[in-house]
Amino acid sequence: MNFRNHNRVCNLFFLMFFFSLWMLFPEEKIHNVQRGETIFSIAQFYSVDRNELMRVNGITDPTKLQAGQRLKIPVNVTAAAGNSGNREEFVYPVVRGDTLFGIARRYGVTLDQIITLNSLPLDYVLKAGDMLRIPGIPQTPGVSAGTVAQLSSANSIRWPVVAKELSYMSGNTGGVVIIGERAESVRSLTYGTVISAGPYRGYGQVAIVRATGGYIYVYGGCEILMVKEGDKVAPGTEMGRLGIDAITEKPRLFFRVYLDNNPVDPAMAPRA
Repeated sequence: MNFRNHNRVCNLFFLMFFFSLWMLFPEEKIHNVQRGETIFSIAQFYSVDRNELMRVNGITDPTKLQAGQRLKIPVNVTAAAGNSGNREEFVYPVVRGDTLFGIARRYGVTLDQIITLNSLPLDYVLKAGDMLRIPGIPQTPGVSAGTVAQLSSANSIRWPVVAKELSYMSGNTGGVVIIGERAESVRSLTYGTVISAGPYRGYGQVAIVRATGGYIYVYGGCEILMVKEGDKVAPGTEMGRLGIDAITEKPRLFFRVYLDNNPVDPAMAPRA
């Protein structure tokens, strides 16, 4: 082998070596913790394992997370290598009494699929307010054809924002998409307790309220939240401010209601 060929081989070797290092150690991300966020919600947002998120940041007590804290986000190597695939999924808000097995059975998926998709440890115990990603038809952009409500009908019902346009979402989790004004106040429809407040991928900032009678109200699409987990709310309480949906570039509120794990038509849900 002559000297020139030898150099080419060496250069190729080093290029392959550094490319392998880049695949194993991609660029690190930093997340600034916002009020109401939890280790679980942040791990879900970045599709990383929550235990790994705690490990790389030296966190032993996840309940002591503070607003303004800077977290290193462990890189999902599979996703960085382009092997994550284009999964269709929707989001299910956990209510009291839910189990992973019961949710998997209800939506016709396997327990392993839910555990893997949400990076959950095998012994994880669900808590009310957890937002689980479920394999299936994504719910964020989809609305049922021909279900855009007439404004006169939509405005005859009290909604979290003034409804310029209202559409029912497709899929098996129900809910409506309401177009309002950017930075418009998103207001509670009931008395209740905030059981979860923070970001979720594709839905902006999301607040979940447990109301009287076991109803669960989900307010998604906020740009900022005015409430945190544990807050008591009343009809008219400002939950947050409406943000711009990244897909449609419109101010859209994603509003769902559940009772006993089943979706309820938001137009028929109780208003206090």
